[in-house]
Amino acid sequence: MAEKLLIISDMWGVKKGLWITSYFGYLQQYYDITFYDCQQLANIDELINTEENLHKAFTNGGIDTAVTHLLKKESEASHVLAFSTGGTIAWKAALKGLPMKSLTAISATRIRNEDVSPDVDMNLIFGECDNYKPNMKWAKEIGVNLNVIPNFGHELYSDEKIISEVCMELLHKVTRKAV
Repeated sequence: MAEKLLIISDMWGVKKGLWITSYFGYLQQYYDITFYDCQQLANIDELINTEENLHKAFTNGGIDTAVTHLLKKESEASHVLAFSTGGTIAWKAALKGLPMKSLTAISATRIRNEDVSPDVDMNLIFGECDNYKPNMKWAKEIGVNLNVIPNFGHELYSDEKIISEVCMELLHKVTRKAV
């Protein structure tokens, strides 16, 4: 039986997320995937479609709402792949008891405001050119490792090279056990 993988979108959800189909292409054969659109998890009105308005909606209660909904929907330990705001939601949900086998969070810049780390196998990936990525001082204080990719910005998760590398690492988690 395939292991479960939760995929949690960035703040745009499915609206600007054609890149996410590449992740499904690599992973759906080996994982039982459940996809969550951040906007739907957070009950954010779909009419809010500017970056500034979406940021405000998520920081003014949307992230907490999404965490609450995710905790109600999921009770089985799963691997989690989450992007940007989705990574922050996953991080906070793990701290509140969401069972996780691993967390791969890409460009989850808002975790830089956290002072506690979830106790889970993590791969925290950031673009070197992302102005809002956590710094190494924070990482050391909180006890996590940052995987900083040179020459990429915030939306590195939509680049085919990064998609391939992230998926290969996730596939390794499930295929190495079979050998």
